[in-house]
Amino acid sequence: MSEVAEGGPVPALALIGAGALIGFTMLAVAIGRSEGIGISGGPGGHPVASVTLRVEDRADGSIRVEDAATQRLIETIEPGRDNFIRATLRSFAQARLRAGLTPAEPFRLTRYDDGSLALSDETTGRKVNIEAFGPTNAFSFGKLLPGNLLPDTSVPR
Repeated sequence: MSEVAEGGPVPALALIGAGALIGFTMLAVAIGRSEGIGISGGPGGHPVASVTLRVEDRADGSIRVEDAATQRLIETIEPGRDNFIRATLRSFAQARLRAGLTPAEPFRLTRYDDGSLALSDETTGRKVNIEAFGPTNAFSFGKLLPGNLLPDTSVPR
């Protein structure tokens, strides 16, 4: 019942090809690690700017983003605009709901001295390096940092 496969030695061309593939893979990994390609580590360094963000969904579909410390309007994000910010903030809010937490606590947006930007939620422990999503998305979050506050033109609550 047991059959032994008869065959000669493995063809030299197959061994050369396998060796070349392994060598290429090791070279690609070495270059990727040394150049930081594809690595999205956490932000480092010391915080240089930070703001606590309170986010409120509005009846018209917009999102009001305010500085939780001062209750000043930072930005109103209209439907169809800044979809990366909208999706990220909603993702953080949904994580809170799944954990049985309330949306009362603000999120923290921090820029570090190495230029990286992170959004964190201290209630869930979740932290996202915004730079990992590309410079355009990092810029959209960066404009929410202090120095970019808009006058509050909303209706009093």
